[in-house]
Amino acid sequence: MVRVNPTQTPDPGSRSPELRMTLEALGGLRADLGQDALDYRPLSRLAPESPALRFLPRRIRPHAGLLPQAVVGALAAMTFFIGFDFVHNSSGPAAFVYCLVPTAAVLMTLVRPALAFWVSLVSSPFTAYIGGYDGWPWAPNSFAAHLFVLVIVAMRTRPRTAAWMWLITAGYTTFTAFFLGMGGSYGFNGAELLFFSALLLLVVAVLQVRRDAAREVTAQQTVTAVERSKRTLLEERTTIARELHDVVAHHMSVVAIQAEAAPYRVENPPPELEQAFATIRENAVAALTELRRVLGVVRAEDYEAPEAPQPTLADLDGLVANVRDAGLDVTKTVTGSVRELPQGVELSAYRIVQEALSNVLRHAPGAPAQVEVAYVLGGLGVRVVNGPARGLVKPSPGAGHGITGMRERVTMLNGEMTAETTDDGGYEVAVFIPVAREEAAE
Repeated sequence: MVRVNPTQTPDPGSRSPELRMTLEALGGLRADLGQDALDYRPLSRLAPESPALRFLPRRIRPHAGLLPQAVVGALAAMTFFIGFDFVHNSSGPAAFVYCLVPTAAVLMTLVRPALAFWVSLVSSPFTAYIGGYDGWPWAPNSFAAHLFVLVIVAMRTRPRTAAWMWLITAGYTTFTAFFLGMGGSYGFNGAELLFFSALLLLVVAVLQVRRDAAREVTAQQTVTAVERSKRTLLEERTTIARELHDVVAHHMSVVAIQAEAAPYRVENPPPELEQAFATIRENAVAALTELRRVLGVVRAEDYEAPEAPQPTLADLDGLVANVRDAGLDVTKTVTGSVRELPQGVELSAYRIVQEALSNVLRHAPGAPAQVEVAYVLGGLGVRVVNGPARGLVKPSPGAGHGITGMRERVTMLNGEMTAETTDDGGYEVAVFIPVAREEAAE
């Protein structure tokens, strides 16, 4: 036996399309004219570059920001004088209320537009009764005030809200005129209100749709311009990278070939000279391979980078031996328990040491250097320090992007880095890269 829970909520997906559309429409009515009715929404000033101020001279535009408020005030004054003209022979509190209520509804659009609509709608029969107007449901000032309120609120909201306001106004007018039989010597004026309000709201809706379309087109054009600028920048960088690849690769190839052929140009070359040329060739070939791996990707879309193992801290001995062959007096010290670290940490540490030793060769020729690698509990410490330049070789002028590249690598790994001169005129690069115990164990 199957039991049915009488309190069980029906599945929304089982509702008919007509019911769902009706519920969505009623939800839009509640959101536009119900929940937001009491919201305080003051009418903002116009910016000097606003399209609404284009008809004014340029020197007056900065002082015309309150033009919308002035227009609403003028419409409220017009509403007041329409009511005053109808009851100018009367006096007392009733005449004052008759003129004041529709005027207040128009002014209320400045701060609470949705509430202004309800005030204008609900107050119309009382205004007509107080003023002694028997052409229900709209007295002359209520007629004008409601038109003004509909237009102002529609301009401050969206077309859906304008449609709801017109439908509610039509239902209210039809109910009061036909079902309650209200209408006197002045006749039924609800049809005129519905006709003129429909025309005005249609114009407002068209202007709003056009304005939204223009904003969307402007946004799309802005995005397109930004993307075009980025694409131009990428194309320019691609061109530079291709030229750099071509030029540097050509010269490195020439260096490698000349270094290989140089020993054959000298009769009985000493072993030291042959070893020096062999080291030059190996470095040129290694640099050429690295250059092609890094920059070759921009030469063509279908370029495939060669799959080669990335260097790690285990390759530091080869790096130190290489720079020793180039004439650098360097020592390496490793402290702590050597363990395998994440690949990104290993690669970054190797590149930092490589760049620091390259800086020593360029900017401090002849200076001794020390490389210290410390495996600590919380991560990895790397320190490269060198003394002042000495000897006959002049340091290379200028500064490149080596230090910046080191900092970017360290920052990417949430590490810390210091690069500064030492007391004896040398230079020190100290790096700490945090490594969690779980990462080190992987």
